[in-house]
Amino acid sequence: MISFFFRRVPIGRAIRDLTTQLGFLQNPSSLRSISSKPSINANPFVVSYLISSCGLSPAAAISASKKVSFGSSDRPDSVISLFRNHGFTEAQISSLISRCPSLLVAKPTKNLLPKLQFFHSFGISSPTIAKILSKDPSVLCSSLENKIIPAFNFLKSLVGNVENVVTGLKRQPRTINHLQNVARNMEIMRENGVPESNIVSLLTNYPSTMRISNDRFKKIVEDIQQMGFGPSKYLFVLALHVLTSMNKSTWKQKLEAYRRWGFSENEIRMAFRRYPWFLMLSEKNIMSHMDLFVNKLGWERAVIIRYPQLLAFSLENTILPRCSVLRVLILKGLVREDLKIGHLMIRSEKYFLENFVTKYEKEVPHLLDLYKSKNISLLGVEDGTEEVG
Repeated sequence: MISFFFRRVPIGRAIRDLTTQLGFLQNPSSLRSISSKPSINANPFVVSYLISSCGLSPAAAISASKKVSFGSSDRPDSVISLFRNHGFTEAQISSLISRCPSLLVAKPTKNLLPKLQFFHSFGISSPTIAKILSKDPSVLCSSLENKIIPAFNFLKSLVGNVENVVTGLKRQPRTINHLQNVARNMEIMRENGVPESNIVSLLTNYPSTMRISNDRFKKIVEDIQQMGFGPSKYLFVLALHVLTSMNKSTWKQKLEAYRRWGFSENEIRMAFRRYPWFLMLSEKNIMSHMDLFVNKLGWERAVIIRYPQLLAFSLENTILPRCSVLRVLILKGLVREDLKIGHLMIRSEKYFLENFVTKYEKEVPHLLDLYKSKNISLLGVEDGTEEVG
């Protein structure tokens, strides 16, 4: 990680051993999957079937055909019919088979149907089940009794209800295969004073964060505290998600993009503490927004440090329309020139409309049209008012 962001600190408390709580994860039988054939040469019949019935490309079909073998279409036809009857689209079926070709030789009634019925038993809709499983078909290759049921129930015990489980699985189905890491990482957060509600929110909304190795997770938790994030605040878990989402190379690119606009390391840290998504924005987004703010609107860098969320706002739908309206109002003497424009950019749509558009419709009849326009010329705002507070 980048040195100024990730200063190493000694690890204090040990993580409580959760092995006894997660016994089902240690059982090798829980990891069994539908057996597939060893790698073989491409079978013309299988390749043809994968293309015509499963929608795979020739290249994908050849690759998949080396992982599964069958001489008749009877079993594969039954499998595909089962998926279609349970709401899977053709694209989802194609995704399932390309990722896990061995599903085609599974026993539909014995191996697959009970798993679909298990999810249905919780009131989960067919489209939702299809969305989850097409993202990670390995779930269908796992034992229902030894893996899926214990894992689902364990997740439910962590996040409180089925709705939260489903939300998390829709975002990251692979969570079900990393529950030992998840449980230990949750314990690390508890030991560091993160409220249970924030832990549940992280697991539900950003489940990929919880899958990383326990050592790395604990290191990042302590790094975040060193950066000034309070564990009791929700910004803490957002920062945790951001810092676990990218590798070292990507971080360097983001930091270099800000440095090109004159940001110091301390200024980057300040902006990150106020708005963790500051370092999740694409390099393209950073450059386009900073070009507008600095070169065309003439804003000082201090405005962005104070309101880093401005970089996440749409230029076309928010920034330019509001700047154009304010520019007109200033030129007509209807509002002060010392407006804190950066602050006004982040106010709600309702607030801005009421205080700067509808309020002045009589004085400026076409102000609403200007605000709604998507083709606003930069010439009207490029010498706009500077932020002064």
